[in-house]
Amino acid sequence: MDLLIKGKNLEVGDEVRRYVERKIGRLDRYLPLMSEGTIELVHEPTRAASDQFVAQATLNSHGVLIRSEERAATLYAAIDAVVDTLHRQLTHFKGKIYQRARAHGGRPPKEISADMLAAAIPESPPQGALVRNKRFDIKPMSPEEACQQIELLGHTFFFLNADTQQYNVVYRRRDGNYGLIEPGLALR
Repeated sequence: MDLLIKGKNLEVGDEVRRYVERKIGRLDRYLPLMSEGTIELVHEPTRAASDQFVAQATLNSHGVLIRSEERAATLYAAIDAVVDTLHRQLTHFKGKIYQRARAHGGRPPKEISADMLAAAIPESPPQGALVRNKRFDIKPMSPEEACQQIELLGHTFFFLNADTQQYNVVYRRRDGNYGLIEPGLALR
């Protein structure tokens, strides 16, 4: 598996790199088809000492993405927490694959293929249902104007970017800053 380890506001040394590779490498037994992964380690100076380090992990298994983000007081604790979350997600999906095989009268597979993994991921959200459909007019504006609209309205804001003529989403992040989502076409 190709593993990219990035650091933001901290230096990722060889010791940390080896630690992450060893921890993520253990997940291979749950999903041997993982082709690539990105781990981003961030140090955010916050008032809460328990949330100063953030570990974000995104694993790609032939188009199926598994993602996790965890916060902790130390860098190693954040890495451990994100690997534990990934482990739970992979165990859950692997269990679904085995349950589906047994429900159809077959034996559980020895190897998990990309098709099996894709079939185990639900097409729709597992809980709740679509209960409301809302329609509204979108006016072209800049991302900065959309951030102002969030302050006025108090919720995530969808808008037509006046610069790119594409639909975008601006949202408030946990750290109080804003994020901009620019959709792109995913090719399978």
